[in-house]
This record gives sequence, structure tokens and C-alpha cells, in this order.
Amino acid sequence: MRLLIAPLLFAATFSFALGITLPLMEVDRLWLFSEEPSLITVILSLWETGDWALSMLIALFSLGLPVLKLLLLHLAALGSNGPATRLTSRLHALARWSMLDVILVAIVVFAAKTSGLATAISKPGLWFFATSVVLTAVVSSMIDQKKANGPPQDGPD
Repeated sequence: MRLLIAPLLFAATFSFALGITLPLMEVDRLWLFSEEPSLITVILSLWETGDWALSMLIALFSLGLPVLKLLLLHLAALGSNGPATRLTSRLHALARWSMLDVILVAIVVFAAKTSGLATAISKPGLWFFATSVVLTAVVSSMIDQKKANGPPQDGPD
């Protein structure tokens, strides 16, 4: 299991980077206008239009906390049993909010499809972001389990 942590953690980090930069969805309105916003684009757009609180809230839960959790997981995976490992287990509750973006995009896609005024299609950014959230949870669980089992025991020589 310890051998899986490093590649899964790399995949989670790579997926997160792609998830925030690639388009989350494609929205076509009236067959003339099309948009493919990424998570970064959404945050910046909200900021520029004066929705600072919403922009900061999404940035905190979609960028800040996942980056912090990935950083702490990297430190914990390196074998540090210090504050990084303890903080990682405490971030479990907050990390669940990372899926909020995925749910919001799903609601927007559903609303656009049912309104008849626009069509929306999920794009790779959404899937990479969701993959990152799932892999981060898996790695976090593996590190917690590794911590609970203690360090490997050497047999008699």
C-alpha cells in the first residue's frame, strides 16, 4: 500500500492542476454564443464583476483548501509524523467541501439543459477536478491507515 501513495498523490496533484485550468463546461446560448470557463476563469470573472465575497469563497474552498491539503499530504507521505500528519486528518471535514464545485457545475449543466435557452456539456476540467478530489481522499485515507498501523517492524536478523 505504501508504494501506491506516491503515484496516487502525483496523480491527484496533476489532476488538480488540470482541473482548475481546463474548461469545466461548455455553455452554448441561442446557438450563437459559446463559453468554456475554467475554475480560475470563473473566480476571476466573479471578482471582476464585483462578486468579491463569492469569488473569495470559491477560491478558498476550491483552490486554497485543496492546495493546502495536497501540500500536507505530500509532507505526510514523506514520512513526517509532525504537524502535517495531524493537520491532514483535521482537514477531512473541510475537504468534503471541495466537491461543492463539482455539484454546482452539475446543477448549472442540469439547469441549462432543462431551460431550453442554453445547452451545457461537462468538459475535462470538471472530470479532472473530481478525480483530484477522489484521489486526495484515497491518499489521505491511506496515510491515516499507515499512521494508525505505525512504522514497519523489522523482523529478527
